[in-house]
Amino acid sequence: MTATTNESGDIIRIIFSILLPPIGVAMEVGFTKHFWINVILTLFGYLPGIIHAVYIIARK
Repeated sequence: MTATTNESGDIIRIIFSILLPPIGVAMEVGFTKHFWINVILTLFGYLPGIIHAVYIIARK
């Protein structure tokens, strides 16, 4: 079985979320409140930013 375009896009966003969480969130929802929440969480600690970013990408 092959991954659909949406699934492979999610994988790319998750990779970006691990490297720099706000970029993954921005790719998913743009510069909305979730992006700014992620920036604050990433400033408080790298791990909370990653968890929030993966949550935002996986919730759809």
